[in-house]
Amino acid sequence: MISTTCTVCPHCGWPDGGEPFQVLSRHTTATGRTEWTRCGCGSLQVRVVDGGGMRVVSRSGPASGSAPARSGTASR
Repeated sequence: MISTTCTVCPHCGWPDGGEPFQVLSRHTTATGRTEWTRCGCGSLQVRVVDGGGMRVVSRSGPASGSAPARSGTASR
């Protein structure tokens, strides 16, 4: 897994602040909770939720055969 300071998934562009595609598990900690989630592209994410808000602290690459990274413009 790679560390992240992005505000969007670097693989598909989904906003880190948005609802995760799938919550795999939640664990209460002394300062809040840790959530293991999966992005729509298949990337596994570790989210920390505490008094400072929510942040993705680590993420994997997307699952093989997943959607390509989203560009800034839509094709028609």
